[in-house]
Amino acid sequence: MTTYYRDPDVLITSSGVRMNGREFRLGELARVWHIRGGRSWSVIAKRGALGLVILLPLAVGALAVGVALVARLDAAHTVALVVGGLLVGLAAVPVTDLVLERVDRSYDEGTRTIEIWGRVRGDDVLLLRTANAQRFGRIYRALQRALEPAVRR
Repeated sequence: MTTYYRDPDVLITSSGVRMNGREFRLGELARVWHIRGGRSWSVIAKRGALGLVILLPLAVGALAVGVALVARLDAAHTVALVVGGLLVGLAAVPVTDLVLERVDRSYDEGTRTIEIWGRVRGDDVLLLRTANAQRFGRIYRALQRALEPAVRR
């Protein structure tokens, strides 16, 4: 028996499938397909907010440097504002690394709910529902490999 995919909730082998608390032999699955749900605008808004978090230290730093150059201040205050602005701008580097990691993770998870359906003994059965696009891709590819005609002999 070949195992194509395994996690705590899903098991796909050359002999059968266990998903959503139900088990099916491969021969019972006449057809398998997937459906993508609507976009989750909250996930997209979070990505936009993360983009603003990256730009915030840069904007504050640029504003401080701009004020220092435009305002008629003595040399000590001008230098202090320019150095302070540069330091705040440089603070964007570690913040950007952390925020971009979160953005990457949000793209892995996706913005839509994805469902895998199968036709079992004439009935359409929901096999799996997930919002994690990466996990969906792994499971769906494993299911396709398991259902290939060469494997099912």
